[in-house]
Amino acid sequence: MNFWIIAYFMGWIIEVEAISMLIPMFISIALHESDVWPWFLIIILVLAPLGFILTRKRFRRGNFYVREGYAATGLGWILLSAIGALPFFLSGRIPNYVDALFETASGFTTTGSSVLSDIEALGKGLLFWRSFTHWLGGMGVLVLILAILPMNGGYHMQLMKAESPGPSVSKLVPRVMDTAKTLYLIYIALTVTMILLYRISGMPLFDAACIGFGTAGTGGFGVRNSGMADYSRASQILITIFMYLFGVNFNFYYLLIRRKFRDAFKMEEVRVYVGIILVNIIIVTLVIWRFNYREEGLLYSLHHAAFTIGSLMSTTGFATVDFDTWPEIGRLMMVLLMFTGACAGSTGGGFKVSRLMLLFKEARKEMHMLIHPQSVRPIKQEGKVVEHSVLRSASNYLTIYLMVFIAAFVLISIEGHDFITNFTAVAATLNNIGPGLSMVGATQNFGFFSVGSKLVLTFCMLAGRLELLPMLMLLYPKTWTKHY
Repeated sequence: MNFWIIAYFMGWIIEVEAISMLIPMFISIALHESDVWPWFLIIILVLAPLGFILTRKRFRRGNFYVREGYAATGLGWILLSAIGALPFFLSGRIPNYVDALFETASGFTTTGSSVLSDIEALGKGLLFWRSFTHWLGGMGVLVLILAILPMNGGYHMQLMKAESPGPSVSKLVPRVMDTAKTLYLIYIALTVTMILLYRISGMPLFDAACIGFGTAGTGGFGVRNSGMADYSRASQILITIFMYLFGVNFNFYYLLIRRKFRDAFKMEEVRVYVGIILVNIIIVTLVIWRFNYREEGLLYSLHHAAFTIGSLMSTTGFATVDFDTWPEIGRLMMVLLMFTGACAGSTGGGFKVSRLMLLFKEARKEMHMLIHPQSVRPIKQEGKVVEHSVLRSASNYLTIYLMVFIAAFVLISIEGHDFITNFTAVAATLNNIGPGLSMVGATQNFGFFSVGSKLVLTFCMLAGRLELLPMLMLLYPKTWTKHY
């Protein structure tokens, strides 16, 4: 293990976080939040020199391997969350550090689960920081570092693969640095457009920015205790549209920009993603119109069904209504969407549509081989034959995913809460959704869990955002040995 390279990236992460805290600090100063902004300033003054020292020693080319990439990613996200929690804790707005850590990890991992019952009591400086963590975590902090640092070499794909969600990551352009820049330019352009439209729809500027950060990162933190319910119908419709858009593979937008429209709309994963959305909207609309919103009408049901489905499938986690009051079939479909997730290469979480497609095709191939054992039937996706390593990776991911899910479920069940609460709490955190059902529903929070359970769920959030392996590799002893 090359610890110098790990320290080097930790230094850049510290630098990025220190710079990111400047905006919420200035907001706190402008609003005279005297118990908040001095702590931002102290943290920045400590972080900046520390980051500067760690980034002075350059690493040598050729000593960066897979395990360094995974270790740097896992440790980097733990460090991000640990430092990002300090303003909440030191200001006293969240007096328990584990609660502050949970809230910050939920922000950076774009989960949106919260331990707070009174969100507005944080003050606008901390509310902005809380939402901004969504935006930073959405595309990935290490991807941002790759976009701004002059580093060349194919081995940097290890960082992007370790941090970017999905079963496979490809370069949009020949150089990794240019790929990272392209991703962030698309991300920034969509974010700015969205915030402007939110503002036009009637949202206050502060709300538009914070909700925009949450939508772009498919996070879910709001700035009002009422969630999204108080905003205008036009604002809610815009939020719905952008939640779906940020759940799409960013390769799709890149192809559109390059005017390769045929290639863009031939993307199989995007077509399946849209198909799942449309089928669920139709079914859930009819169900809740029949059992919940008969008097309000079909359009009212359609609006809230589309919003909630977009929120859960994109793993954003915003809510306009309490979907825990829907009929069992509606609640079941919401839980299934939590596991489905968005597209690979998006800012969304979950299991990913492409990975589900691969597993389905592999199962169909196995059944075909039972009937025709001599046949040769390669699995294809996007018109190309899928390599065996990708199929193996998808199958292994499912196995590891189930093991982590069961372990976390057992650990938090020790407290004795009901099955639905525990099951959906793990589902919501491991899939980076936000709300679950029962005691962790859309109108509830995670504050009642013990310190131990909150740490387990924090691990789930980090593991889910990083596709499990970077966090698990930190626990594997051979990761830290001198030789492979």
